[in-house]
Amino acid sequence: MPTVAFGLVLVAALIHALWNFVAKQSGGDIRFALISNVALCVLWAPVGLAFAWRDVGAFGALQWSLVAASAAVHVVYFSTLLRGYRRGDLSVVYPLARGTGPLLTALAATTFLGEALGLIGWIGVAGIVGGIVVIAGGPRLVRALRRGSRSHEEAVRLRTGVGYGLATGALISLYTLIDGYAVKHAHVSPILVDYLSNAIRLPLTLLAIMALRRREPLPLAGYAGSMWKSALAVGLLSPIAYVLVLYAIGMAPLSQIAPMREVSMLFAAYLGGSQLAERNPRERLLGAACIAAGVIAIAFA
Repeated sequence: MPTVAFGLVLVAALIHALWNFVAKQSGGDIRFALISNVALCVLWAPVGLAFAWRDVGAFGALQWSLVAASAAVHVVYFSTLLRGYRRGDLSVVYPLARGTGPLLTALAATTFLGEALGLIGWIGVAGIVGGIVVIAGGPRLVRALRRGSRSHEEAVRLRTGVGYGLATGALISLYTLIDGYAVKHAHVSPILVDYLSNAIRLPLTLLAIMALRRREPLPLAGYAGSMWKSALAVGLLSPIAYVLVLYAIGMAPLSQIAPMREVSMLFAAYLGGSQLAERNPRERLLGAACIAAGVIAIAFA
């Protein structure tokens, strides 16, 4: 793997863990997704519009279809992630989401896109899976999912976190494959993949909020007043992390880059244990170390 691509993924991993930490602390729902998206579109408008002016004229049906599909999947992904953060622990939801997503992406890339990972690479994937199991509780997770020795409330919270983590991981895999194809095969700039996708997400997220308001009140004005700082941070940081990854995807196989992103697990496990006082911080750091070892193996595959 090119050294530049490796460095881009490491920086992106740190930034990604930071913005997820902010999102977890906010306790936001789908309205937070909308406010964050507005902040992103405004903050990054000069860059996004400059690239759009340069490239959009050459877009065809394939490029627009990929951007629109990415936007739709991202709306569902972010809403699912936020709900998982409200109902589960950061150090359970985040590792499961960030681990299963790239694992599925690597499987799809080697199966459908003609990429090869090699024995060492697949050993790295196994390390990532093992780390995920450790972070999520290992044998205790299995007992909790079977209503074992944990309290009922804790068992329910863990099962919920696992469910949302796995669902989020599947969505991550789907949008990563879409965006990776857009960059590598449809030759869309990584900046435009992210910015145009976010612009399309705005009306989609607003429609989702309007649909939900039929079942429960979702006032926006007061909510935005209490959430704008966190939304601003997410809107500033999240595109940096993802655009760096997309540039790395343009330099190296998707089946390598996607699992490598999971070094962010180290940062998330630390933040969950030290800043959010979540349970079993040492165990989760051990699992994160397994994931990091798997990432290194994939990098040298």
